[in-house]
Amino acid sequence: MAETYSARKLTVDSIEIVRLGDRAHHTEVSICPSIGNIAYDLRVNGQPILMPPQASLPDWQRKPSQAGIPFLAPWANRLDADAYWANGKRYLLNPDAVTLGRDPNGLPIHGLLLFASAWQVMRLHADQQAAEVTSRLEFWKHPEWMAQFPFAHTIEITHRLAGGVLEVRTAIQNHSTDSMPLVIGFHPWYQIPETPRDQWKVRLPVRDHYALSPKLIPTGETKPMDLPDPIPLAGRELDDVFGGVDSNGEFSLEAAGRKVSVQFGPKFPIAVVYAPETRGVVCFEPMTGLTNGFNLAHQGLFKDLQSIPAGGNWTESFWIRPTGFSASN
Repeated sequence: MAETYSARKLTVDSIEIVRLGDRAHHTEVSICPSIGNIAYDLRVNGQPILMPPQASLPDWQRKPSQAGIPFLAPWANRLDADAYWANGKRYLLNPDAVTLGRDPNGLPIHGLLLFASAWQVMRLHADQQAAEVTSRLEFWKHPEWMAQFPFAHTIEITHRLAGGVLEVRTAIQNHSTDSMPLVIGFHPWYQIPETPRDQWKVRLPVRDHYALSPKLIPTGETKPMDLPDPIPLAGRELDDVFGGVDSNGEFSLEAAGRKVSVQFGPKFPIAVVYAPETRGVVCFEPMTGLTNGFNLAHQGLFKDLQSIPAGGNWTESFWIRPTGFSASN
């Protein structure tokens, strides 16, 4: 009898990828270590749950754009300047050493590692319980990154497929002699294929809704969650920051009997939810801290900045569960 789970290295259009399979749930996930270690394709019965790259893998590598499940570090979302505070010291970004991503207002966005090619596969394994791959990025070996964020650390991301659920687990080791502030996240792009966006609804297990400046930077002010449950997306755009995420609850995107459920681990207490009105995608973005959290914490406007002590470790996961994507849909 064929094994339930599989984990393979493959070459697609000259690009090496990893593909995890769950035969019992007709689920496959493809990860490209050399393009940001991005899980760029998740399919159930051949139906794409994630927004795929808009081009072939070689073209995507040459001209990368967001797709799948990108990793955002060492800061997720925006900073309000080309500088940030950490441990009472102000650090400057050096745009002459790296290409910084910029939002339409010119603010640095989504960190340094979005499409990093330096990830190395450390473990590829399948057994009767799961299929998984662990890839490592040694941030401390790259002077151009250390010039922006001088905290030596190593990151490992494990993609684990079991029981029809994809777990994305992040483990970080701080090699520095100083505490390392942590405002990382992911930017997954979810979709319900072949179903009009006007039929989509989302649910958000959150308590707080953050006020934003005109440049989409949190002001530190919050109000109780004030959106309907569920939220119909017809005629509505979301680009909001939420706190008080219930780690026992689920974010969900639903339409036509199909559902993508996402659960954040407790060390992802912040969520950015992005649903542009002109595109058929919804992003439930798990974040360890508030947008611009380094600077807001220094100003006393964000009290819950996480950090990794000198020589310490940090680990957390989020989980994606697609349901209702039968072969007949």
